[in-house]
Amino acid sequence: MIQALRRLWSRDERGSSSVEAAIVVPAFVLFLGLVIFAGRTALAHQAVQAAANDAARAASLARSPDAAQSAARDAAAETLANRDLKCARTDVVVDTSALSAPLGTYGSVSVEVRCLVDLGDLTVPGIPGTKAVTASMSSPVDAFREHP
Repeated sequence: MIQALRRLWSRDERGSSSVEAAIVVPAFVLFLGLVIFAGRTALAHQAVQAAANDAARAASLARSPDAAQSAARDAAAETLANRDLKCARTDVVVDTSALSAPLGTYGSVSVEVRCLVDLGDLTVPGIPGTKAVTASMSSPVDAFREHP
């Protein structure tokens, strides 16, 4: 009886580390992929926010609504390129209504930058191939400058 209990309690544990590795390694790889995803998304948010800020500032300095649209798009594209953020698609929406206001009227130019960040190179289950990152900024327009 005692011999049977000893055999029961002293099981052979060969191969248990292989089973543990088969469970732990995929979980660690998944966790590492999620950390990389979170880091890339945070960097994308910072870059898009900086692009929106630069675009709003460039648009507020323009003299006409058409020039503001062009300046905002150029500034956003340049900032995203400088930050090495490659967007699958970039949209820049500019509200230039303050540029048409009469002299002495205060207002601001608003810009929204939307970037579709490509995450296709991350092969983590549950992570989409692209993620939309959006940021909005506004910049004041000089109320006492002349319009063309």
